[in-house]
Amino acid sequence: MLHAGKLVYLCIIERTPDLNLMDQDSTGMNNDTIIALATPYGIGAIAVIRLSGEKAIELASEFFESRRKGKILSDQASHTVHLGLIREGERILDEVLATVFRAPHSYTGENVVEISCHGSTYIQREILNLFLKHGARHADAGEFTLRAFLNGKMDLSQAEAVADVIASDSAASHEIALQQMRGGFSSEIAALRDQLVHFASMIKLELDFVEEDVEFADRAQFQELIHKIRQVVKRLVDSFALGNVLKNGIPVAIVGEPNVGKSTLLNALLNEEKAIVSDIAGTTRDAIEDEMILNGVSYRFIDTAGIRETSDVVENIGIRKTFENIEKAQLVLQLIDGEKIDLNQVETEVNQLADKYSRKKILTLVNKADRISSEDRTALAEKHPDWLLISAKTKEGIDLLLQHLAELVNTGALSNQQTVVSNSRHFEALTKSLEALNEVQKGMDQEISSDLLAIDIRQALYHLGEITGEITTDDLLGNIFANFCIGK
Repeated sequence: MLHAGKLVYLCIIERTPDLNLMDQDSTGMNNDTIIALATPYGIGAIAVIRLSGEKAIELASEFFESRRKGKILSDQASHTVHLGLIREGERILDEVLATVFRAPHSYTGENVVEISCHGSTYIQREILNLFLKHGARHADAGEFTLRAFLNGKMDLSQAEAVADVIASDSAASHEIALQQMRGGFSSEIAALRDQLVHFASMIKLELDFVEEDVEFADRAQFQELIHKIRQVVKRLVDSFALGNVLKNGIPVAIVGEPNVGKSTLLNALLNEEKAIVSDIAGTTRDAIEDEMILNGVSYRFIDTAGIRETSDVVENIGIRKTFENIEKAQLVLQLIDGEKIDLNQVETEVNQLADKYSRKKILTLVNKADRISSEDRTALAEKHPDWLLISAKTKEGIDLLLQHLAELVNTGALSNQQTVVSNSRHFEALTKSLEALNEVQKGMDQEISSDLLAIDIRQALYHLGEITGEITTDDLLGNIFANFCIGK
């Protein structure tokens, strides 16, 4: 129900651990009324137009005529829906439903009116233009959510999760985004930060009374706290690898010699004729991609050009792209022709690929199993039990392959409601925070002075505060909300 757009408007805000949120005027945020489509532009059954701002209800009321005689929209209670007409003088634009949300009980924390009109592009345009002519301003990308953040309706990590929920295309990515939007991640970070703030205050007191040589912060308790916080932060940092996979999907490259059955395997996995299949070597010259959802996780399969020595210029370009795709992939399916298998040669190829991409997970598949004798099958299984025998043509072994793919991803963390980090900005901030905490631990082990200890503590607090928006800048907000839709 959203329309993609580009953020032009930037709001400047900087909060420190000890200060409350600045008022909107001091941040450069105007108290004007903003308006935008909350549904995608185009023809539909209905469209929703959203207004937000101090005078949003008053402005909507000027052009709303209730079907109930004498009812004034601006007099109505919050969270109520009203049937009526949008009029410009004697001209009726549409019959609509107007929903009233009064501050602070709205998405933005401001007065909000949502107008549900018929989904004609003409009607949408005319209603938007009506309010734009009479004092409203077109909202920029993410501006409604930005105002929600500025008005304390959500922290920065929750605001980011809104965009992730909208963009989620699998059960796993959706669950991660919802978990973050509900504030589970934020509350965990806030709890850690509060404990650090307490001890930082105690150390500051020590510095204020340095001449009295008193110790306000219990070093044993602080040592225990730092150990606990480091463990939690490290767990969050380590969860990013899983979180990134669940959020963005797993890129899987299918590689092998020409005519080994790579395109046939892609078609078998997707259960559709996605790639062209022929007996002519080098048919696939460019990478073909498609996705499938397996156990709630997205897998992006890439059918690559066959790897071989060739004088064909175009085919060589495809082979070069094959190696580029292997670099990008998290999993490589190395396909071997079971009909023409020469174990010594194949073992060399498998070892070469494994050596070249030692950090990649490589799964070796022996294709055309339907043409392999039972004796050869047994011998192959005994020598290489980790190789999978499949037939992309008859779909033998495909279910087992899918099972192996599913086992590569641990989604247990989500089902156990564990916090999983999927945002690269959060990962960077947590990593920097962990580095600062390690320095605090090192300083305590070396019994350094409180003033030096306080520097590293402040660094840890700063980076933790960046996650939730306790510490932020105009550039940071601009980068975050640039990814939002108009109307959200």
